[in-house]
Amino acid sequence: MDLIQTVLWALVALGVLVSFHEFGHFLVARLCGVKVLRFSVGFGRRLVSRYDRHGTEFTVSAIPLGGYVKMLDEREGPVPPEQLGQAFNRKNVWARIAIAAAGPLANFLLAIVLFWAVFMGGTAGPVPVVGEVEPGSIAARAGLETGQEILAVDGQPTPTWQALNWRLANRLGDSGTIEFTVRYPDSDLEYHSVADIDRWLAGQEVPDPVAETGLELWTPPVTMTLAQVTPESPAAAAGLKAGDRIVSTDSRVFESWEEWTGYVRARADQPLKVGVERNGERLDLTVIPALVTLESGERIGRIGVLPVVESWPEDRVRTYHYGVLGALVKGTKETWDKTLFTLNSLKKLVFGQLSTKNLSGPITIAKVAGTSAEAGWQSFLSLLALLSVSLGVLNLLPIPVLDGGHLLYYGIEVIKGSPVSERVQMIGLQVGMALVLGIMGLALYNDILRL
Repeated sequence: MDLIQTVLWALVALGVLVSFHEFGHFLVARLCGVKVLRFSVGFGRRLVSRYDRHGTEFTVSAIPLGGYVKMLDEREGPVPPEQLGQAFNRKNVWARIAIAAAGPLANFLLAIVLFWAVFMGGTAGPVPVVGEVEPGSIAARAGLETGQEILAVDGQPTPTWQALNWRLANRLGDSGTIEFTVRYPDSDLEYHSVADIDRWLAGQEVPDPVAETGLELWTPPVTMTLAQVTPESPAAAAGLKAGDRIVSTDSRVFESWEEWTGYVRARADQPLKVGVERNGERLDLTVIPALVTLESGERIGRIGVLPVVESWPEDRVRTYHYGVLGALVKGTKETWDKTLFTLNSLKKLVFGQLSTKNLSGPITIAKVAGTSAEAGWQSFLSLLALLSVSLGVLNLLPIPVLDGGHLLYYGIEVIKGSPVSERVQMIGLQVGMALVLGIMGLALYNDILRL
């Protein structure tokens, strides 16, 4: 059932993104007087189709990994004399530029609308307060201390965990210095500190920027009381119940949940004598952790329990509410920031500052879409907006086959006063196709390795 839901949410995400992208081309083509023959979501065999009063065929095709708008064009077949004025190739260069650019622009507009909807619903996030600092790490070299609030990175505000993560992610692969602005609790004084970085995490696959700086952000304390016991788990079989407080294990007393779970994880298939307190009484139960293999290949013991976590204090959570106009401004800024981030990441990939292992394909997108949908509508819309920005940026790259490649040709046409020769366009098409297929193959290969 989880697999079916993941696939369905992935199809929803791809369907929305592709439809809006192609609708951009379609709408501007119509406005420029070009006859649209087919609007297709997906490739390959047509599953569903219908015609409108203009003779345009709208279809849903079998391979849901893209889409296209087919326009009347003399280069693709004979055009009746009475329809020559509606042929794409007969339009002036500025009309062709508008049509080619409309798809990516539609994706940016969609991202603004999606972010607007997210911010209209209000947002909240934990304040980035330092919990622990790993000795010798970037955070340690910068002099960060437990209890400090991280106000900014490189002068850019970091009001929440998510903002901090994005600001640090912008520095992946960089060399130089990274600057933190912090303050102590109950103080208005701000302190600036820096640490050196050299091609930071350039070769690492899917890095965690916050953790890699040596920071462990503050979270509410985790108690030794059980909040949940998974049915049919080793813990349930041993008689553990929600509300039990772990007192000891194998006659050892543990100071923290992390220390206790580490002890359990290291003892798969070994009987553990767990002492618990239930309703004021002491009970001794025997539980045998099940052997579980993680995605990383690590083999651990697991008994199937979750702890009670204390609630977040009000001063450690930031909540934002926006009006209609404020949400629109914020959504536009968020789209711009994500566009710059995507361009910067692409530049780093080209120059080797980021590992190509960070490229993701349809399998990873499907998994993330399913996970974000489970997390709630705001999470899913945020993912859609981010993917829409990525799709818009990627399609503007000056690679033949993509919209950016067509824009490159049209730009040359504007400068030289005549179209790029058919021979050059064909060579560019072959090179661009090989490049795009190579990138798609690498992304799919990375997806398979992650499985």
